[in-house]
Amino acid sequence: MNIKLKRAYDPPASADGWRVLVDRLWPRGVSKDQAQLDLWLKEIAPSNELRKWFNHEAEKWPEFAQRYRQELKNNAALAELQALARQHATLTLVFAAKDTLHNQAQVLKQALEDGLAQG
Repeated sequence: MNIKLKRAYDPPASADGWRVLVDRLWPRGVSKDQAQLDLWLKEIAPSNELRKWFNHEAEKWPEFAQRYRQELKNNAALAELQALARQHATLTLVFAAKDTLHNQAQVLKQALEDGLAQG
């Protein structure tokens, strides 16, 4: 299994495999046809409170990552995403953030890989 990350604004590719939007909000200016998603799993996204607090401010990244991982522990959608990762050769987590290093998809990918490695 291969878990990849991709911005919603980048063109879809056949190598993306199963494409899952992991944002709570739909990406601005992207149509459903353009997105070519297999699933929109908004329940996996950070809570509105955490998302608004973080506000994509890189200096808050370490605390954001820690708080989001804590939220994921109680999120039933994580098991759904883990099952999809097991079912598909490639799973691409699609996100809208401009910052490709400091966003929830990075944290989610690591949490998925950690959970899948544990069994």
